[in-house]
Amino acid sequence: MEVDIRYTCSDVDWGLVSETLKRVGMAHHAPETHRRAFEASYTTVFLYHGPRLIGFGRAISDGAYQGAVYDVAVVPEFQQKGYGRLIMQKILERLSGCNVILYAAPGKEAFYRKLGLRKMKTGMALFKDPARMSERGFIE
Repeated sequence: MEVDIRYTCSDVDWGLVSETLKRVGMAHHAPETHRRAFEASYTTVFLYHGPRLIGFGRAISDGAYQGAVYDVAVVPEFQQKGYGRLIMQKILERLSGCNVILYAAPGKEAFYRKLGLRKMKTGMALFKDPARMSERGFIE
């Protein structure tokens, strides 16, 4: 299936972004909050099949040596077709030369390992809702 890869936030259905993140079990916010986050990012990637948004991701970065990937998601009915890998490849191309970090949902580590990412031994986090993140398996 051919997809259209877009790197701009114009004409994005932010309600669908929020709903997709919710459907795949990731953190989701009001559509306007996602719009602000994506527009403030160093790079964004959106995949479309015809007019339909089927996946997306973003990264923040200093553009020199550090980057962090967030919000990589594929609409459930389009999963397991290589689209998540494509989104990550396009993001990583735009972070070339940077150290890259991300945190994955528990159980998704193997997907990111195939892309060359490795578990960190020194990662630390300060979450707004640490009890919930502990409950979900993100932190000790």
